[in-house]
Amino acid sequence: MFTGIIEEMGTMRRVGKQGQAMILTVEASKILEDVRLGDSISVNGVCLTVVAFDGSSFTVDVMPETFRKTTLQHLQPGTRVNLERAMPANGRFGGHIVQGHVDTPGRIVSRHTEQNAVVFRVEPDDSSRMKYVIPHGSITLDGISLTVVNVEENAFTVSIIPHTLAQTVLNGKMPGDRVNIEFDLLGKYIDRLLSFGRREEAPAGQSGERLTMEFLSKHGFM
Repeated sequence: MFTGIIEEMGTMRRVGKQGQAMILTVEASKILEDVRLGDSISVNGVCLTVVAFDGSSFTVDVMPETFRKTTLQHLQPGTRVNLERAMPANGRFGGHIVQGHVDTPGRIVSRHTEQNAVVFRVEPDDSSRMKYVIPHGSITLDGISLTVVNVEENAFTVSIIPHTLAQTVLNGKMPGDRVNIEFDLLGKYIDRLLSFGRREEAPAGQSGERLTMEFLSKHGFM
């Protein structure tokens, strides 16, 4: 579990590919202070497991499912990446609940300056997931916890303050560049519960519309 508050930017030292499997070695400093084998580290918003490390880098495996569903497949040696360690139980919750499970990649459509902020307009590859995006709700881009400004049919905008821009890989992102998107966890769970509620409660040939107390009790939520 992460919070979407980036701790540092790392640099890809090695990108090994064999088919759709990858081994990544990332140069870093701050996140190596207490690293252990098996630790979870978010790399551009993707939760990965440390399989080796030394005083200046750590190594992770990327399985084919992650390769297909994220922008990690485009990494090259020298590429900068956002890094965050898993949240400690006694840590501050500075962003929002981030799992490091990318829902869909997306494309930056535009970028413009608005006084002291930079506004990015982003189109998810999977537009059906736009149902999880709400104005002023939380969203994660490349592991960064951000607030949605505007929502369109197939795109949304976020506004980035100078500090966040300077401390993350968004500083170098331009229209056409790709980002990993993770939508707010709460919306995804509610949608899943509602879909089961409609399926089990609706008469044949009709669509149900309510998540009832009986449904929650039946499925162990009460």
